[in-house]
Amino acid sequence: MRFWWVNQNQTFEQETSGGYLWSPKRNANGARNPFYESMREVAPGDLIFSFKDTYIPTIGIAQSYCYECPKPAEFGKAGENWQLIGWKVDVNYQNIVEPLRPRDHMEILQPILPAKYSPLQDTGRGNQGVYLTELSHELSVALAKLIGGDAQKLMDVNRVAETEFSYKQQIDGLSEWEDHIKSELECDTEITETERQALVKSRVGQGRFKTNVAQIEHRCRITKVDRIEHLRASHLKPWRDSSNSERLDGENGLLLTPSIDHLFDRGFISFEDSGLLLVSPVAHTSSLEKMGVPVTGKMNVGSFVEGQKQYLDFHRENVFLERR
Repeated sequence: MRFWWVNQNQTFEQETSGGYLWSPKRNANGARNPFYESMREVAPGDLIFSFKDTYIPTIGIAQSYCYECPKPAEFGKAGENWQLIGWKVDVNYQNIVEPLRPRDHMEILQPILPAKYSPLQDTGRGNQGVYLTELSHELSVALAKLIGGDAQKLMDVNRVAETEFSYKQQIDGLSEWEDHIKSELECDTEITETERQALVKSRVGQGRFKTNVAQIEHRCRITKVDRIEHLRASHLKPWRDSSNSERLDGENGLLLTPSIDHLFDRGFISFEDSGLLLVSPVAHTSSLEKMGVPVTGKMNVGSFVEGQKQYLDFHRENVFLERR
């Protein structure tokens, strides 16, 4: 279990009522933001202290890993310059009976604030340049003691993996997003019906896309299964993020067994250009082992063609669950 602090002045009501955290992937100028990258490290069961208007009024328990999601419509003009597609984490929020005002307890908190990425200034005011940052165990315990029973009970609970309900929320959210793209394809008069059907089928790793991938790939890189009927064509750059041409590009794919496709699509695994298997630090290692993924030692799955390397770069930068 890890501990996080989130500054939610702009979007507190929307996020707490909706049961989530959401951030852009990058700053408005395209630069990396370490506090948005932190979203990729949150895991189910992590404790999140929410800060708004100088108070901590709620505590959240992460219910999911981070996943791609369009900016919530309920944000309205809040963050209007943010990217359309960002990171989302499902959270179960619990209100604190007596919200904590950290400014009133700086004699306790100031000596244990982090030197880097501190969520609070020495005066007790929030650092609004910080969105989501990890807290030390010492600072988290101090905050919990100041809050009282609500927080201390949560600190003592051994919370486990993401819930079935939360996982369904993620799948529903991604499906809604992709259904919207599909409806746009169906209304696009500039593509032929044959092309439209190929694009729709490529969403589930079938049709022309799978044929194109099979000209490059011949088996699952990890499990070595080589029967085409047991393999799914998995997009390196997700279908939802790709252009129409990229959705059918054979170099934008791998042939993977369904369980490995799931791990790759969710960002629990990825690959270096050299073929080295990457395993996310937030992945449930025993589950990966049962799926045939080596989590100890190194595994090289072989080289990739140049086009695949470009798409893999997108996957590592935008899907793989690890801070860069």
